[in-house]
Amino acid sequence: MKNLITVSTLLLGSQATAFAQEQPNIVMLFVDDLGWADLGYNNPVFDTPNINKLKSDGLYFSRAYVASATSSPSRASLLTGKESLRCGFVRHIYGKDTSLEFETFDKDPGKMKSRAYLPLEEITYAERLKEFGYYNMFVGKWHLGTEPYSPTKQGFDAMYGTCEHGHPNSYYQPFFKTNNPFPKADKNAYLTNLIGDGAVDFINKYDKKTPFLLNVWYYGVHGPQIGRKDLVAKYEKKGLTGKYAQYAAMIEALDETVGEIRSSLKKKGIADNTVIIFSADQGGAFKNGHLRGGKIGGDALAEGGSRVPFIIYDPTHKKMMGKTITQPIETIDVYPTLVELASGKPCKDKQVVGKSLVPALNGKKLKDRDLFMFRSYEDQNAAIINGDWKLIKYRSGKVQLYNIEYDESETTNLINVYPERAKDMLERLNKWIEEATPKELL
Repeated sequence: MKNLITVSTLLLGSQATAFAQEQPNIVMLFVDDLGWADLGYNNPVFDTPNINKLKSDGLYFSRAYVASATSSPSRASLLTGKESLRCGFVRHIYGKDTSLEFETFDKDPGKMKSRAYLPLEEITYAERLKEFGYYNMFVGKWHLGTEPYSPTKQGFDAMYGTCEHGHPNSYYQPFFKTNNPFPKADKNAYLTNLIGDGAVDFINKYDKKTPFLLNVWYYGVHGPQIGRKDLVAKYEKKGLTGKYAQYAAMIEALDETVGEIRSSLKKKGIADNTVIIFSADQGGAFKNGHLRGGKIGGDALAEGGSRVPFIIYDPTHKKMMGKTITQPIETIDVYPTLVELASGKPCKDKQVVGKSLVPALNGKKLKDRDLFMFRSYEDQNAAIINGDWKLIKYRSGKVQLYNIEYDESETTNLINVYPERAKDMLERLNKWIEEATPKELL
């Protein structure tokens, strides 16, 4: 693996053992295509008592964003702590041919290339946590390359329920057309529950003296919209129909697994020393409440597509549990947060762009900064957020400026009301794009 990691591990091995008992276990729950407004605490249509409880128990970030509102790029940015554009991802991985380093997309007006896998040279938070003595388990969806670039090649010690596919063929058997990770599962088994069961089984059987990182990246609630049958019937009785009833059932099945994971931590006697982070890779494909845009439709960088749930439950930081942070953050902040939680020291990795959220856990105000987003599918392709202000850029030259505090639904373009602010933000966005874009993509 990377020389940096190898050398650091040798230097820090004894230190990691010395303070292993003080380090928290970490559970990272990452959901696919879960809309910000598609949880019970934002929309009573959905029954999510366990996630609601996690929110009320934890620190809730009401304005959390992804660096790119699409699967593979969002995952790459989470793992590496930097915007996915810097990693060479501007779209999700389409194919399975990893002899190709880059893929193209004919409909992309920018004609940009995008990586076909996450290079092994990229440093992930799993690799960093190994330096501090962590055992790293990966469960579920990867979507960052085939076997040569799988989780166990990127810092994870073991994996469960993982394959190269970006989404299942069905949530009942056969789950995938090829390389089904659950070939012996019962015909009535539901994929989301199998992922949850894998996480619970890991917790129940874990017997090492070192702390663990448990990454649970769900295939759900990505399409196809196939809910668990008993839950679909429940929502149909409530008046929901078609795919929306299926979607609501998918979310409740997800919620059940969150409750089961928390229960297993409690039964194991380690809940008081386990941090849980809950988030999603992009917004939903449905209504997204009052937020504009979503996963599809050309407005993925609007609030409905780029804003995601984000909760940190940390029982060792009781002061801030049950509170809400309204300052904008981005999922690139997970990497430096995990490094600081695991090591007890601020992350100083030079390649990392994200900022640790540990100060927020300690009750301190986060520093204002620019957050950037980029994708290359259609006309809308880049955005910058700073505080209450958000500017969205289109390849055709159109620019939109919104004040999210007063206009969360992005209904009023203020480009002509605040032209100087728009000019300044656009200049910063263009400068970032120029600096962050790898030359190989052009």
